[in-house]
Amino acid sequence: MVVVYKIDRLTRSLADFSKLVERLEQANCSFVSVTQAFNTSSSMGRLTLNVLLSFAQFEREVTAERIRDKIAASKKKGLWMGGNLPLGYDRHPDSKARTLVVKEDEARTVRHLFDLYDELGCLRKVEERATADGLRSKRVVRADGSVKGDCPLSRGQIYYLLRNPVYLGKIRHKDKIWGGQHPAIIDQDIWDCVQEKMRQASNRSRARGRSDAHQHSNDPGAWLTGLLQDETGDRLSQPTPRAKAVGCVIMSPID
Repeated sequence: MVVVYKIDRLTRSLADFSKLVERLEQANCSFVSVTQAFNTSSSMGRLTLNVLLSFAQFEREVTAERIRDKIAASKKKGLWMGGNLPLGYDRHPDSKARTLVVKEDEARTVRHLFDLYDELGCLRKVEERATADGLRSKRVVRADGSVKGDCPLSRGQIYYLLRNPVYLGKIRHKDKIWGGQHPAIIDQDIWDCVQEKMRQASNRSRARGRSDAHQHSNDPGAWLTGLLQDETGDRLSQPTPRAKAVGCVIMSPID
């Protein structure tokens, strides 16, 4: 027997509940809601249950829409709406102030990474220099005392950092970017320069990817060669028969 306080404490989706009831019937298991009396053995009881679930699902969807609208409106005002803190920033000491403050020791790392890419124009070289210079990801202490991060920066992390408009004092929401209420770490000139160089590198990478895909065009399993990337930013391509035999995946570094 499955006992719940209210039906909407179990699920607020008609589709999910229908599947659940089917599984319970297969297991010869009964279902009871403590505060709601309905009998699923009759057509009227099933109708009552479906009506209750329809209202519960409607309430869930309306609540979700309101939350999405609230987040969108707050980000349009430039407020920080939570999530993983970016390297270089900390939460404002006033919990009511939904904004970020600069953490200067980490901000120096961010500026150094932008300067490195401006100088080298290649993510692989920036990663090598960052490792040699001892640059590390953000150190986060969890509530249980364990530590997250504080490790050498990967190519994927560097790419994401260099593309994050939060360092320009802005807030991104989906495909829109709004002026933020937090201070910028880098200026507009270095941002524009780095974005242009990354755009050029991306174009070169796509051109190579199309070339790789063309070389494998006779293989129906290689349509995405050069178009997919792993978590470090390397392109994935079709392995050779010899590599397949030992379970290898070919990765090519991107600029």
